[in-house]
Amino acid sequence: MSNITLSESAAKRIKAILEKQPDKSYLRVSVEGGGCSGFSYKFDLDDTANADDLVVSRDGVSVLVDEMSLEFMAGSEIDFSTELIGAAFKINNPNATAGCGCGTSFSI
Repeated sequence: MSNITLSESAAKRIKAILEKQPDKSYLRVSVEGGGCSGFSYKFDLDDTANADDLVVSRDGVSVLVDEMSLEFMAGSEIDFSTELIGAAFKINNPNATAGCGCGTSFSI
């Protein structure tokens, strides 16, 4: 089992987003090929968990990570960061050997 965690700030932000989307129950995080550094994170709202999804829960909200993405995200923390340049979800991934300035792509 993969040890992906969800920060308190991410849980609060996900809860706020889902409250405005009553037909959705989860935030889905996945890894796709592409992006400046080779892989990129994708964030979607979903209403159904698949049988092979990892469900990461905190403070009453749940995030889904598909089985293929787990390989790339093992040990990661899903965070929500508010900075001067904007607010965004951020993945603190110990497996990433390089990232790009935008913070949404990485390489392993």
